[in-house]
Amino acid sequence: MKTTNLLIPTQKEAPNDAQIISHQLMIRSGLISKLASGLYSYLPMGVRVLQKVENIIRQEMNNSGAQEVLMPVAQPAELWQESGRWDQYGPELLRFNDRHNREFCLGPTHEEVITNLASQYLRSYKQLPMNFYQIQTKFRDEIRPRFGVMRSREFIMKDAYSFHLNQDSLQQTYDIMHKTYCNIFDRLGLEYRSVLADSGSIGGDRSHEFHVLADSGEDAICFSDESDYAANIEKVAFSKQDNNCQAKSTEEQVLTKKKTSIEDVAEFLNVDKSQCVKTLIIKIGDNFKALALRGDHDLNEIKVNNLFGDFEFASDDEIKSLELKKGFIGIKGLGIDLVVDYSASVMCDFVCGANEWDHHLTGANWQDIEFTEADIRNAVEGDKSPDGKGRLVIKRGIEVGHIFQLGTKYSEAMKANVIGESGKAVTTTMGCYGIGVTRVIAASIEQNYDDRGIIFPEAIAPFQIVIVPINYNKSTRVKGLADDLYQQFLDSGIEVLLDDRKERAGIMFADSELLGIPHRMVISDTHADNGNVEYKARNNAEKIDVKFDDALAFIQSKLI
Repeated sequence: MKTTNLLIPTQKEAPNDAQIISHQLMIRSGLISKLASGLYSYLPMGVRVLQKVENIIRQEMNNSGAQEVLMPVAQPAELWQESGRWDQYGPELLRFNDRHNREFCLGPTHEEVITNLASQYLRSYKQLPMNFYQIQTKFRDEIRPRFGVMRSREFIMKDAYSFHLNQDSLQQTYDIMHKTYCNIFDRLGLEYRSVLADSGSIGGDRSHEFHVLADSGEDAICFSDESDYAANIEKVAFSKQDNNCQAKSTEEQVLTKKKTSIEDVAEFLNVDKSQCVKTLIIKIGDNFKALALRGDHDLNEIKVNNLFGDFEFASDDEIKSLELKKGFIGIKGLGIDLVVDYSASVMCDFVCGANEWDHHLTGANWQDIEFTEADIRNAVEGDKSPDGKGRLVIKRGIEVGHIFQLGTKYSEAMKANVIGESGKAVTTTMGCYGIGVTRVIAASIEQNYDDRGIIFPEAIAPFQIVIVPINYNKSTRVKGLADDLYQQFLDSGIEVLLDDRKERAGIMFADSELLGIPHRMVISDTHADNGNVEYKARNNAEKIDVKFDDALAFIQSKLI
């Protein structure tokens, strides 16, 4: 392909609303163009990248034995009402009425549609297991679309759904899909981790997320420095600890006027935050509970939700009605149930609120305090790995894939049954497996860039090599050599871009680097005199002179 035949609207500056690197570089390199908030058009170079990602996904999914289908984006409300999610899903579900006043939505996901298909066409246990996938547009009406295609309203997703006679069969397919996802992300050239995760609104009993490691990631993921253990920070589970506490201090009430935060109290009393206990008040229905954690730990709201169901933090007025002093709440005389995190329950001689304005307790201990213990905190760097091997490392991750064991949540509600060996109806057990196709591109850029632009992994770069002929439109020798090399590459099946524009060399170099094309060859009159071309890899500053007659073989060796 020649650049004069392509729309490549590169820009020197990123738009003001582009906050993260991938958004900036996708706009600047001309991969995408913003249409409206959370809506983007993919331009020719972006489509090439998108298709490469899709092709790798499709190849690996086909290799896994999954069957490709394509389901509508518009979905009738009846299916969502049948599954019970029409009212549960929330405002992200874009609802509309057609001309006959029938209710529809734009699909944010396709559990209902595929389960409806299964209920129609899967009749016998002999047909199972079956795994169907599609690469399709989704729409979620995000309240604040941001970060370009990372969190847009319309996006492309690969979603797959499997149907099984029993849990053992589901586990086998789940393991196959886990391996398939690893194959996909390996081929995409991404540094990633598979982590245990919470199933969220999709539901189900077990799930893994796949995260691309990047500083801009919205999720914190934890993994052991000595084993394969990895989990989303929300899923890291801790066990009850042996209590070897031997109190040595005498409890004392001290004046800590206006010191209401753990940071301020610890600094004022010259102690570490880990030697403080903080108490939070939550409301579950009409009941209240107090939650106590170590001062340097954060509450894990998902764990609390799993323990007690839906909850909210008590308001200032509700705390006041309990005769508690916000900012000085302690562990004594609360009048409500107290739940203490495992790591806090083994502390000795700690600092906590005194339940009196402007006062805290030092030398506090748990003797004579009634409480229950539970795992209610987030992990922190350096915690012992839950598998007993090594310590936890915490990095930011961008979620690009998620696999679930759904169980019978949808199949039971929507009557996706088959006739079992006994001749009786059996509810199918389901799995669900998603990859954010457009998000993969942004995540790859977040992981692979420098101050000149994108550094695409070779598997998804829009072209494998760019030829930059200097004075192509003025020098017949340069033009002849460039055209000859271009044709050699084309005949050999190499994806090559020839920059035949009437531009300065600096602009052509800058554009090729901005676009992240892995390999570059430069031809000038000087090179023609010497019988050489100049080679440079996008991820290496070194420039190499290669004999013109050896250029094809040289590049082929780089592409192996």
